[in-house]
Amino acid sequence: MANILPNTDGGLLTPDNCAVVFIDHQPQMTFGVANIDRQLLVNNVVMLAKGAKEYGVPVILTAVETESFSGYIWPDLMDVFPGQQPVERSSMNSWDDEKFREAVKATGKRNIIIAGLWTEVCVAWPTLHLLAEGYNVYVVEDACGATSVAAHDAAMRRIVQAGAVPMTSVATVLEFQRDWANKEHYDAVLDIFRKHGGAYGDGIDYAYTMVHKAPQSAENPHVVAELKDFNKIKQKIKRSVPIWVTPWLLRPPRAISQIFLFGEAKISAPGRVPRKC
Repeated sequence: MANILPNTDGGLLTPDNCAVVFIDHQPQMTFGVANIDRQLLVNNVVMLAKGAKEYGVPVILTAVETESFSGYIWPDLMDVFPGQQPVERSSMNSWDDEKFREAVKATGKRNIIIAGLWTEVCVAWPTLHLLAEGYNVYVVEDACGATSVAAHDAAMRRIVQAGAVPMTSVATVLEFQRDWANKEHYDAVLDIFRKHGGAYGDGIDYAYTMVHKAPQSAENPHVVAELKDFNKIKQKIKRSVPIWVTPWLLRPPRAISQIFLFGEAKISAPGRVPRKC
């Protein structure tokens, strides 16, 4: 028998039935992360944040002991939500903080998506309490960091055993989109993936530019020189180098590569074969 969670769309999340919580994405916490490449972690968190913002999903930011220990939330994350400030806490367990509890309740959502540092403490503990309060909790694994692979895996097993649902960042944002016929967010979400989706983003960029012939997204787009320009290059070479060097420079690419294969050549007279030196 299927175990479909209540307050979902047949088990699926929608932008209207959930909220996202970002917990303690702060420098001191980042320093201790060892289960995932830290730049990849930042990338995944920002992708999730931009996705939530694009679809209008309520977002809560929270931070612990900012000025006394942990440092300010990552600028890349804060900049996604201009004007929004995090819930400041002293407790490692966010749910122990009344301001945080009130922020969650104010969303009116029963499905809570969590990303945070560290998985084994500041993610696992509020997850367990949220589950005890009757919320459905979805933990975005690749937007969480722990002090070791073992710590992360143990924490994930603990919360999944209690009823939490593991997610990943790309899958979560795709669940918000759900149908590519939804053109309202189509270009925006693909742009998020192009910037933060790794190989998936490269594939999207390829399809845009090579298949659909869309303009390149680069501020400095790649311009491919046409072969007819080679004649112009030859004329410039003839005018700018001694005449006895020109034949070497105008040789076909294969011949030139053979020259470099033998090392730097000493050319002292016209027609002389280059020697390895």
